[in-house]
Amino acid sequence: MGLTPAAARGGCGVDYLRLIDRSKLHYKRSDVTPIFAEPAAFAALVDDLLVPFRGSGVQRVVGTDALGFIVGTALALRLGVGFVPIRKGGKLPVRHERAEFRDYSGTEKALELRAEPWPAGTRVLLVDEWIETGTQARVAVELIERAAGVVVGITAIAFRKNEKTAPLWAKYHCHGVWPEQA
Repeated sequence: MGLTPAAARGGCGVDYLRLIDRSKLHYKRSDVTPIFAEPAAFAALVDDLLVPFRGSGVQRVVGTDALGFIVGTALALRLGVGFVPIRKGGKLPVRHERAEFRDYSGTEKALELRAEPWPAGTRVLLVDEWIETGTQARVAVELIERAAGVVVGITAIAFRKNEKTAPLWAKYHCHGVWPEQA
């Protein structure tokens, strides 16, 4: 999936994956925020997340709450397009679409997208920090498509390939930069 560790050094020759704080035993509890503190590393990450989507006509980048906002905004700026957030339930003070779901732990959650965020047919790239089960990504895709957006692809720092994410990998152009064995 995505890039090998040697390839994940970006155009600046920066090995940004080494900056991820892996002090917790499970990668999902790892902290990617040290990448954001290093400009060359963050720039390399952004470039690598966009590799398969350059030239695909992305018109908006959508990021999911909360680290998807940081990464997604950077991708949107690099592409010269707008950024649209998908917020956690109860956060949007304006008219919005809402989708409820149960996360991997069985907790009831909701995501919200501002109503009419773009013209029908807008080409959208979805970004998040981690996609392990795909539940939140599927709900985000549902909101994007309800808003008449066309999902060009889904990109994440860690995007696992497993039976739970297989439907996303089968239907959409998916990409991650943290290899399975990392």
